[in-house]
Amino acid sequence: MEKNLEFPDLLGLIDERSTAFRASVAAAPSLDAQVPTCPEWTLFDLAKHLGGGDRFWAAIVGAGPADGPPAEAVAARAALDVPREREALLAWLAASTQLLLGALREAGPDAGCWAWWSALQTPRSSGGVARHRVQESAVHAYDAQLAGGAPQPLPTGPALDGVEEFLFTCVASPSAWPHEPATFDFHATEGRSWRLTVDGDGARSARLPAPAAADGAGLEPAGVSVHGTAGELVLYLYDRVPAGSLRVDGDAGLLDLLRAWEPEE
Repeated sequence: MEKNLEFPDLLGLIDERSTAFRASVAAAPSLDAQVPTCPEWTLFDLAKHLGGGDRFWAAIVGAGPADGPPAEAVAARAALDVPREREALLAWLAASTQLLLGALREAGPDAGCWAWWSALQTPRSSGGVARHRVQESAVHAYDAQLAGGAPQPLPTGPALDGVEEFLFTCVASPSAWPHEPATFDFHATEGRSWRLTVDGDGARSARLPAPAAADGAGLEPAGVSVHGTAGELVLYLYDRVPAGSLRVDGDAGLLDLLRAWEPEE
């Protein structure tokens, strides 16, 4: 079974996807362009969100373990001063990414910190933050590309890690599933698969062994299975593309239940 990306790889991908984001901002006809996947935002709003998020998480990682968002992080978000001139905005975005990367490097992968997610499958640590920020950067780079009229598939490396990261971070929960127990399989055409189980004990996911990667052979059938490239699966999970754009086998209504579920923390 393939290993997860190492901490230096995660930092490299944050830098790479942030660079791709800035390239789209630089090439866009206007910073006032609407972002189709974030319909209430312009490209400038999206840039403020990503750069502000980098600064917010840099302060969180720098503050160390905490029971809630550290005052430093809250202050950093409240004090955002985002330039509207394009070149200045690009410089601000680059500086924001470097602040995050600097905080992560100084902390190392195992340092504890506050995080909004359940610690059930993703640690509340600088390593968990780095893994999640790869996906924030990757998905928002896609958003920016789409706003500029030139969307590109998500790169395979971060996309393969992104399916698992979403399931382990955004879905995993000890809160009871309010419906009949169910299983969801996600199959990437690149040869990796995951099963999400939801029941009275909450939600947790596991990577499936390689022989099951193609179609779930040898496993109890899932309630619903979703097939696509890793990039397509990530974009579906982040609500960028509809389920109908992928191959769905089984009870598609389960996907609607999962999308609507808001587990208690």
